Amino acid sequence: MSSRFSRRDFLKAGTTAAALSAVSVSVPAYCQDKAPSSKLNLVIVGPAGRGAANYHAVLSENILALCDIDMNRLNNAAKAAPQAQKFQDYRKMLETVKDIDGIVVSTPDHTHAGPSVMAMRMGIHCYCEKPLTHDIREARVMQEVAAEKDLVTQMGTQIHAEDNYRRVVEMVQSGVVGKVHDVYVWCGKGWGFPSDAKRPTDTPPVPAHLDWDCWIGPAAMRPYNPCYLPAQWRKWWAFGNGTLGDMAAHIMDLAFWALKLKDCKTIKVVDGPAVNPECCPLNLEIDYTFEDDGEQPAVNLHWLDGGKRPDILKQKNIPDRFMGVLFDGEKGQLFADYTSRVLYPVENYKDYKAPEPWIAKSLGHHQEWLQAIRDHKPEDCLCRFSYGGRLTETILLGALAYRTGESLVWDAKAMKTNSEAANAMIEVPYREGWTL
Repeated sequence: MSSRFSRRDFLKAGTTAAALSAVSVSVPAYCQDKAPSSKLNLVIVGPAGRGAANYHAVLSENILALCDIDMNRLNNAAKAAPQAQKFQDYRKMLETVKDIDGIVVSTPDHTHAGPSVMAMRMGIHCYCEKPLTHDIREARVMQEVAAEKDLVTQMGTQIHAEDNYRRVVEMVQSGVVGKVHDVYVWCGKGWGFPSDAKRPTDTPPVPAHLDWDCWIGPAAMRPYNPCYLPAQWRKWWAFGNGTLGDMAAHIMDLAFWALKLKDCKTIKVVDGPAVNPECCPLNLEIDYTFEDDGEQPAVNLHWLDGGKRPDILKQKNIPDRFMGVLFDGEKGQLFADYTSRVLYPVENYKDYKAPEPWIAKSLGHHQEWLQAIRDHKPEDCLCRFSYGGRLTETILLGALAYRTGESLVWDAKAMKTNSEAANAMIEVPYREGWTL
């Protein structure tokens, strides 16, 4: 019998020890150790901006390295983990740092897949911000590699861990509004430009603290311009997917979870501005259909962003909100957002009693991932890549329907649509020197 005791075995032993301690069973001292050696070894790609929340949520662990293309942000982030090595290129970091348990990726969308897939192929567990990827092929590869390597993964849809979403899922699945035939998802944000916007022509020098080549990553090279970063990249197709890419993963997530959705069948743009090949749109409306396959129901899902709102709000005298989800069923409607839920018509539900909760309280979105690594239970992460990847694919299909101007029919198994133009955009070519 081998006498080797791996780091993963040690972490699992520590979890077991904690459980044994709870029932007053004597355990070896080393299993009770709370020293740095009992912590997970993590590396962070993108510890500033939106990534700062993810970074600080895992500071209880041993941070081996930080990576950011902006040295100013990198040095500032390092104050919270002075022992961490610092890198501007994630490839060099992953080639250099040893004994990594997990990676947290919080970069612009077009550089989600690169560090995530490289790390996962090395057997490293992965937490990646939403949407999971910039293109559909990347999303499928993320799912495949995570499954092949049996890794613990979590997509950064943090609201999924909050109690309100859990109670809404229980209400929908218990039939409070009957069979849901339509679900409306909207967000008032506007990550986009007018249709006549153009790429900037001025070429200011790259600030000394930025590694512009690493920021561009796998995308086609273009001159530096401050209009792209730190946050405005969401408005450009080369790096993001507009409001749809930024917010649908958070809000559409509730519809996917409650209705057990996976793969859409058709995607149609109902309304939107003229297509700009460079920039993402403002005020987009897209309809998705899902077919009954024995697991997911037949349902129509409607996405609206910017100033658009579903007509049903006025028709049913439901107050407008900046963002939300409305489940329209045979018996009534259920509105929900991050923190609230309301049944309509209100008078029909005045005596309603919610079902006894059956979805357990979350440890916290990041803690779910950390604990699942210790227990080696990938299934304990509710936004693991097998779920978040399919949600991301659906979101990105909406962007393809808009950009091609075609109504799409999606074959999820074959990863093809009925459109040659859309099929050509399922995978965005990587720049030389960058691989998936």
